[in-house]
Amino acid sequence: MARLANRVALVTGGSRGIGEAIVIRLAEEGASVAVNYTSEKSRELAEQVKRQAESHGVRAMIVRADVGNKPQVEAMFEQVEKELGPVDILVNNAGIAPFEPFLKITEETWDRTYNTNVKSIFLCSQRAASGMTERSYGKIVNVLSTASLMVTSPVIPHYQSSKAAAHMLTKGMAIELGKYGINVNAVGPSTVDTDMCTDFLADPELRRKEVEANPMKRLGTARQIGDAVVFLASEEAMQVNGHLLMVDGGLTVKAAQPDDHMER
Repeated sequence: MARLANRVALVTGGSRGIGEAIVIRLAEEGASVAVNYTSEKSRELAEQVKRQAESHGVRAMIVRADVGNKPQVEAMFEQVEKELGPVDILVNNAGIAPFEPFLKITEETWDRTYNTNVKSIFLCSQRAASGMTERSYGKIVNVLSTASLMVTSPVIPHYQSSKAAAHMLTKGMAIELGKYGINVNAVGPSTVDTDMCTDFLADPELRRKEVEANPMKRLGTARQIGDAVVFLASEEAMQVNGHLLMVDGGLTVKAAQPDDHMER
C-alpha cells in the first residue's frame, strides 16, 4: 500500500524544480496534492505538474497565492480544504536566492527574500497547524539548504541568514507543536540542478567546482529531495521531530578547502 494513501498534501512553490519533484513523489505515494504557484506566468507549469500527479491516480489541484501574504495564504487553505480536504502534510518549499553581495543588497531584495523564505513558513505552518491540532496529526516539512548551517557563497548573505532563521523556526515549531501530534522537520539540499541554479551551473568551470567540492563528487537531484520529504511525511518518521535532514552528499560535514566554492 502507498505510504501516503488518503493524505492531503500542500506544496508551496510546487510548479517547478524541487517543488515539482516533491509533488510527484507525494503523488506516487498516494497523497492528494495541491500545487501552489505564485504568478500567472507559472500557471501552465503548475498545470503540467498537476497532470503528472493525476497520472498516478490521485486527486490534484493548483492554487495561486503569494505565500508571504496572510490573506492569500488563508484563501489558499480554504480552497484546498474545499476541494481536497484538510491538509495533513504541508511542505514549505517556496524559496528564492537572488545573488547580490552584502554591500549592494537593497532593502527590497532583503524583504522579498525573508517574506518568501521565512515569513511564508510562519504563515502557512500556523494556518495548517490550526487544523492539525484538532485532528492530533500533521506533518510539516520545510525545504531549507546547506546555507542553513554554513556560508555557501560570498554573495547571498540575505539568503543564508533567511535559511538559518527558517532552521530555528523549524526547531521552535517542533517543540511547541509536538504535543499535538504534529511532526515538524526540514530537509537541506546542497546544489541541485534546477532553474534556480541554471545561470551559474551553465558555466562549465563553476559546475566543475560545485561537483568537486562535494564529497560524493556529484550534484544532488530534485527527486532525492522528494524522497527525503516523503520519508519525513510518512508513518516511518513518526518519532522524528525538529530534525534537519541534510541531503547534501556530506558537504556540510567536511571542512571547506580554499578553492571549494565559486567566487563572483
